[in-house]
Amino acid sequence: MRNSLKLTWKAGVVSVVAVLALTGCFKNTDSVSQQTKIASSQPTTGSNNLWVGSKNTTRINTSDPAEAAVLISQTLWMATSDDNRPGGVVIANPKDWQTALVSADLIHHPNNGPVLFVNKDGVPDVTLNELKRLKPKGVDMNNGIQVVIVGDLDQEVEDQIKALGLKTDKITGGNPAAVAKAIDAYYAKVTGDNPLSVIVGSMDSQAYTIPAVNWISHMPEPLLYVKKDEIPSETIDALKTRGGNANIYILGPESVVSAKVETNLTPYGKVVRIAGNDPYESAVAFAKYKDPATGFGWGITTPGHNFSFVNEDAPALALAAAPFSHLGKHAPLLWTDKEKLPDSVHTYVMSIQPKYKDSPTEGPYNHAWLTGGENYLSVVAQGEIDTMLEIVSESGEGHGSGKDTSNMPGMKH
Repeated sequence: MRNSLKLTWKAGVVSVVAVLALTGCFKNTDSVSQQTKIASSQPTTGSNNLWVGSKNTTRINTSDPAEAAVLISQTLWMATSDDNRPGGVVIANPKDWQTALVSADLIHHPNNGPVLFVNKDGVPDVTLNELKRLKPKGVDMNNGIQVVIVGDLDQEVEDQIKALGLKTDKITGGNPAAVAKAIDAYYAKVTGDNPLSVIVGSMDSQAYTIPAVNWISHMPEPLLYVKKDEIPSETIDALKTRGGNANIYILGPESVVSAKVETNLTPYGKVVRIAGNDPYESAVAFAKYKDPATGFGWGITTPGHNFSFVNEDAPALALAAAPFSHLGKHAPLLWTDKEKLPDSVHTYVMSIQPKYKDSPTEGPYNHAWLTGGENYLSVVAQGEIDTMLEIVSESGEGHGSGKDTSNMPGMKH
């Protein structure tokens, strides 16, 4: 069981449409290996290509959550110096999705580090090797803690991590609402801040609740759990620390979090619901939402942004991709299907397609991170997304000006 996530990695060659760097966590070495290769004329997403790039997209080309978490960690934390090394790393079990989800609140503050995945009874080699590569610096405000272990995991997990010489801390709870409360309290203790705004989501609905992961990775607001018709006592306790002044944002429609729960939350603060008719629409609604009074929400309704696309059938990959909202081109999560974007997501992405007046060098530009192999996201789907993100002329003409170039190869945009 301990190595059930263990993978055979083929280190060395990363073949992508653009030249990309591969860092070396695939070997038990402290050095960073950077090996590049220019792709052939035919783009491919074969198993050897760990990153697959196009002009407007970058794919994390694996469907294994532990491997994806490591590749994303390598992408965001090159760990070549203390300037790009994480302070701390969060450890969670992706099979316990509620715990892995709420643990993302520690990605930005206080850790500035990724969430890496383990089994309940042990740490896979791919994760151990990444911890060795990262060499987390330790978080000064958290007594130099380098690794925070979240959830009810066997002692073997902590023992394996400590054997690397890393200083650890643990957050447990016994149930999802209790773990969420414990993380909220841990955050407040370490940072000295107890954010008034909170997200409330269903502990029983991954598809509607997981889009919270990108926001809580990006900002200090936590996620607290409810059931469809019930508010757990642990969630009430956490809300009470806001003194009745909380800004409570419910994710999902009444079929997921009932009107009764919405009403019963009102004694603890102002309640707003962010929802759509299905998980795709709800994720879009969250990407578009902004509360002008509190500053909460992505508010992405214009071009010049980044997105993180994950197949709704692979929620653990969305948990792995959460750090894409913390560093680099910050990105909200949008759900997709294997072969194409759902209609609601397609409409949203097209509504914010970049347009230039005189030259495409003006920008702005859109980009997307894609997480998952071809079994979850086809090459055709990646091509569709890439095309939809491409900057186009306001006039409908091609890149040339002063003449009709629409019939020239490569110019019909």
